[in-house]
Amino acid sequence: MALISGQQYIDRINELKPEIWIDGEQVSGKLSEHPALKGIIKSKAKLYDIQKDPDHIDHMSFTTHSGEQAGMAFLPPRTKEDLERRRIAIRTWAKSCGGLMGRSPDYLNTILMTFTQSAELLKSQDPTFCQNMINLYEKAVTHDLSFTHTFVHPQVNRGRLQLEWADKQVAAHITRKTNDGIIIRGARLLATQGGLTDEIIVFPQGGISEPSVGNGFSLPANTPGLRFIARESFDYGKSQFDHPLGSRFDELDSIVVFDDVLVPWENIFFYENLELSQEIYDKSSFFQHTVHQVVNRCIVKTEFILGTIQLMIHTINIGGYDHVQEKVSDIIIALEAMKAFVLSSEIQAEIDRWGTMTPAKEPLLAALTYYAKIYPTFNEIIQILGASGLVSIPGENDFNSPIRQDLDLYLQGANANAEDRVKIFRLAWDLSMSAFGTRQSLYEQYFFGGPLSLSKRLYLGYYRDEQIQWVKEFLSIEDEVEDDEKDEDS
Repeated sequence: MALISGQQYIDRINELKPEIWIDGEQVSGKLSEHPALKGIIKSKAKLYDIQKDPDHIDHMSFTTHSGEQAGMAFLPPRTKEDLERRRIAIRTWAKSCGGLMGRSPDYLNTILMTFTQSAELLKSQDPTFCQNMINLYEKAVTHDLSFTHTFVHPQVNRGRLQLEWADKQVAAHITRKTNDGIIIRGARLLATQGGLTDEIIVFPQGGISEPSVGNGFSLPANTPGLRFIARESFDYGKSQFDHPLGSRFDELDSIVVFDDVLVPWENIFFYENLELSQEIYDKSSFFQHTVHQVVNRCIVKTEFILGTIQLMIHTINIGGYDHVQEKVSDIIIALEAMKAFVLSSEIQAEIDRWGTMTPAKEPLLAALTYYAKIYPTFNEIIQILGASGLVSIPGENDFNSPIRQDLDLYLQGANANAEDRVKIFRLAWDLSMSAFGTRQSLYEQYFFGGPLSLSKRLYLGYYRDEQIQWVKEFLSIEDEVEDDEKDEDS
């Protein structure tokens, strides 16, 4: 089957009937018709249609060994040209949603591809676990599956360096093993689009010290005992005029509850294994390929933000002010920097131990760290330039009421009529000030570890011995200079 259409995705998700709870009620009926879910499901379905569109299929897919077309995110790159193909496909999908969909299918499909390429690691516990990973990849490619994932434990006690093990453990863990598989009880956090994908991939959080949470597996979203508890929806049932982004792209983050869930042996990649819990990240190319997808999405998102801000400026004719030009130039610099990070990673790409052409890690880590710090300034710039215009924004019903003539007169812009001006400013508001917009900001800052932890990771992981040696030679320093920082870290 390979590539599916948007309608096939919708039909498949409706047929799954996973257990999803929103606002204290279990979702019933078709997911695609639920008020909190229909917007994101429709937007996601559009991605599959783009993938099959004759104008896009050549750069959105590749030919498998069986002769079928499969989504480009599943392609294991062997050359730098393959990395470029992946980049083009990632950005094409991102443009459909302004880069605002962090869990478009290519994100998890990329992660699955990288884990599969290094599946040999899993043989250290059981050769069948390696094959389980390969089987999942092949099934995903054949049926164009979508995934969500959860890597994070509940925040019970962040004052300690490891999990707090109480009488009743809350983190998802193994309670027992049976002939059929392992039994999981507990919870995990932040399954974005939880219940809106075919399966969920579960992998351990980094730095764990308790074997019972050191597990990797995948499950269908409708597995008995698997429950998704969603946060408040930011799609408030408003029109796309009133909430242009929240009504389309709210992905609904979820807590995942495992209520004595049976994970069959054929779905397991490893279990109770602290060594593999770290090796799957350290010895695979998970980070590089995943962040390559992320940074390309962020580039498109920055372009969307730049376009929105420039429309605001044109509408109210403030482009002649020096401080306005300075603020826009900051966004342009961020955009070009992110593009350069990606190109640098591709130019320096090398074949990894698994035969995969892998982007250089350092530029991508620098991009993540930079974007986590710069993104909040985008919101600040929108708010400064929009000012009271981001508050005085009536809704669609107001324009369809007897007061329409007042709005047309008093809310017109220098270069736009009142309705278009309000549309532009509502978009800017939804980007920077609404519940949807502030969640976007938090997401970009913390979804890969937070600005401080990213900076620390960059500092500790960036190779700079050649630069140090160069300066020592310049100063004619022959004695070894003790690196106290390395000693402390070791």
